[in-house]
Amino acid sequence: MSLRTTIAAVAAVFSLALPVAASAADLKVAYVDLQRVLLEVDDGKAAKARLQKWLDERQKEIDKEQEALRKEKETLDKQASAMSPDTKAQKDAELQRKVMVLAQKWEKSRAEAASKERQEMEPIVSKIDQVIAGLAERDDLSFVLEKRDSGIVFARSQYDISNEVIRAYNGQKKPAAPAAKDAPTKDAPKK
Repeated sequence: MSLRTTIAAVAAVFSLALPVAASAADLKVAYVDLQRVLLEVDDGKAAKARLQKWLDERQKEIDKEQEALRKEKETLDKQASAMSPDTKAQKDAELQRKVMVLAQKWEKSRAEAASKERQEMEPIVSKIDQVIAGLAERDDLSFVLEKRDSGIVFARSQYDISNEVIRAYNGQKKPAAPAAKDAPTKDAPKK
């Protein structure tokens, strides 16, 4: 390869690399821990509390039914010697059926809980996305990555905007609660 060809090749590489390097210098990137944000914003905390209350109620129901089945089994075991083999087999089958129904109820409850969680969290996630978009626009960020799903192995904490997202989300104007019709106002004369 001649010197002229080598210089032309080097010049071509530099001409292609300089715009890329210049644009990389303008590239601003941040990341956010969406799971943490979701759990720490006020709406997320309230949603988690509602879900936990619902789950606790379901768990109490299942525990109560499970305890009743346990007592029924103990009773069956105590009376087994006095039963005919056919009666014992019938009672065992009936108890097994009740256990299966309870297991199905538990599975249905788990699926319902997952659905309820999605239903509760979707509007909050949507608002969080809007807050992140607003912060990215304000700070002229090129990318905002999600900490867990983006494959980030290491990033300096100075690029983490999770706390700022939480503050911005919680700082949004909440709709004012409508005043009661008969409630006295501050300026109304007292009778």
